[in-house]
Amino acid sequence: MRVAAVLGVDIGTSSSKGVLVDADGRVLRSATRSHEVSRPRPGWVEMDADVWWREFVSLSRELLAAEDAEVVAVGVSGMGPCVLLTDAANQPLRPAILYGVDTRSTAQIARLTERFGEEEILRRCGSALSSQAAGAKVAWVADNEPELFRRARRLFMPSSWLVVNLTDRYVLDHHSASQCTPLYDTERQDWYAPWAKEIAPDLDLPPLRWPGQVAGEVTARAAAEAGLPAGVPVVTGTIDAWSEAISVGAQGVGDLMLMYGTTMFLVHTVAGRLTNPSLWGTVGALPGTRNLAGGLATSGAVTAWLRDLFGSPDYPELLRLAEASAPGARGLLMLPYFAGERTPILDPEARGVVAGLTLSHTRGDLYRAALEATGLGVRHNIETIEASGGDIRRVVAVGGGTQGGLWTQIVSDITGRAQVIPTQTIGASYGAAFLAAQTGWTVSIETWNPVREVRQPRPALAADYDELYGLYRELYTSSKRVAHALAARQVRLLAGPPAASDNRGTEGAAP
Repeated sequence: MRVAAVLGVDIGTSSSKGVLVDADGRVLRSATRSHEVSRPRPGWVEMDADVWWREFVSLSRELLAAEDAEVVAVGVSGMGPCVLLTDAANQPLRPAILYGVDTRSTAQIARLTERFGEEEILRRCGSALSSQAAGAKVAWVADNEPELFRRARRLFMPSSWLVVNLTDRYVLDHHSASQCTPLYDTERQDWYAPWAKEIAPDLDLPPLRWPGQVAGEVTARAAAEAGLPAGVPVVTGTIDAWSEAISVGAQGVGDLMLMYGTTMFLVHTVAGRLTNPSLWGTVGALPGTRNLAGGLATSGAVTAWLRDLFGSPDYPELLRLAEASAPGARGLLMLPYFAGERTPILDPEARGVVAGLTLSHTRGDLYRAALEATGLGVRHNIETIEASGGDIRRVVAVGGGTQGGLWTQIVSDITGRAQVIPTQTIGASYGAAFLAAQTGWTVSIETWNPVREVRQPRPALAADYDELYGLYRELYTSSKRVAHALAARQVRLLAGPPAASDNRGTEGAAP
């Protein structure tokens, strides 16, 4: 007898993940496809859209190969906010420009801020313009690739790209739109036509839905490609971090979700609209909710980089070495700004720093310093959220970095906050599956994903970590001028000619 199940797929920065989940929330099967982003120039981070659809098809076929489950709905999510521009026939015109880790739009941020006014942008959009703002990256394409931009008619993100390939429906969710600053009005919860027409007059911005709303049904063409039944509903989906928050039930007022992934996201649900130019004020993934959010530009990206430098040992071995190093990493301190930094410093020209190195330091010390750097960055964001009026009552951890326990323990020790760790920490794909399940079943995330454990901070370490946090804040201030000078040198020395990304028009799967 075949089991009714929902399929959830997430397109992440370093991999795509899929899960097949039954009505009780049990993961019947899961699968992963690893991929890499492209970094054609300093500050540029891109990805070809054809990878997103190809990996969805591959995951779907693998998960359904046993033919013991019948998919009744499909959920999707993906990294964001990204900018994938296509022509009217859904043919991509260039690789997608990724979220805040891509820092190319500095000039457009400055120009648009001066044009519309920083206070007015913050009031209307909920966020100041930064490297996270998708609207500024649309403006970058208009400024730097004008011939290509004249052909652009549609704007996609990974989740909406999967939706259009599955259903032929061109839609985007409200939350993703609210990170398209300055194109979306968070008060009216709609595209803001005056600014959108000035920045992208010929772009047909997508109709808006909420992440759990049905976008359409699987077409016969998509069913044949992905091995799915035709006609099953597909939900609109959203950005991965917000899908992760759904996956662990971190949607109540006072909740803060920490997503341990390639980057670190923090999503705090607030009672009313809050803004801070150093954070992102967005509409939530669910109707009627609002968030104050932040994100580190690197997290797992740094641990993966170190692992590669160390000859690719297993992560459990690196965690063992880091635990043996002991708190404080034997006098090392790292700034994790290896891809610039997002919140709260909003500095695309920040650079990574490792301070205190001696000949006696080991791989374990460096690895622990990277884990502690994430915790220090999280503390900086938490303090900024609370200074803005946020009221953090519960912290919920999710993502691959929760495995093994050391990383979450370090973050709890540094921040002084307990972290709730649910049974399922697979993350965004599970949240996408839960949204899909709501189209036909009565389900609750508390039943699907109960709490497994609570990671408590260790008070005995508080004083040492308070001192380290003070040094962390001071190190950025004292090294900022040098970091910016080195960032400028990197642009001069490492920048080659622009990637040949225009006039291709043949990549991606077009419905």
